[in-house]
Amino acid sequence: MAARGIYVETLVRADIDRLWQLTQDPKLHVRWDLRFSAITPFEDLAGGGYRFRYERTLPFHTIVGTGTSIGEKTSRDGIRTSALRFTTRDRLSPLGDGRGYWRYVPTAEGTLFVTGYDYEPGWGRVLDRLVMRRLLGWMTAWSFDRLRIWAETGAEPASLFSVLAVWRADRPRASRCRRQPRAGHALSKAPATLDTLEAP
Repeated sequence: MAARGIYVETLVRADIDRLWQLTQDPKLHVRWDLRFSAITPFEDLAGGGYRFRYERTLPFHTIVGTGTSIGEKTSRDGIRTSALRFTTRDRLSPLGDGRGYWRYVPTAEGTLFVTGYDYEPGWGRVLDRLVMRRLLGWMTAWSFDRLRIWAETGAEPASLFSVLAVWRADRPRASRCRRQPRAGHALSKAPATLDTLEAP
């Protein structure tokens, strides 16, 4: 990913198959990820994976876009990956064309879950650098911790108001996630499938 791309990683003390289920099923994905309100697959891709429609509902507007995604579970070292490309024609969207990946790394303690993604700013580069990229980084990390809690404890994601309550010790926290890639570490490199994935 580019130096300005968003990177988040967290250790989930859960089986890789459980984490795969919670992240690859679109109906389960939107329950923990703040960045999406709905994900609806509508077409299989010839090379594997699928094309989907996504939504992010805001107070006075719903951002709509399309994307393509493919997951890979056949790595010899047990590492799994998922590649994503997305786009939107919505002029109110802060994100334009983008691409990213998830990486699932089995460890003795559980599964290291990693993401890296980047996009073309929809609201201009200055506003993106000062506001949106920081907000999206926080949203991604907060969502990863929300996922971690679900995978580890079985407690399904509560309402947004409930999990943001400052008095709750079990609420998700973005600060629990790593937000910078390790220097020279292979985890921060996008999988090869991202280069061959069809455009959305």
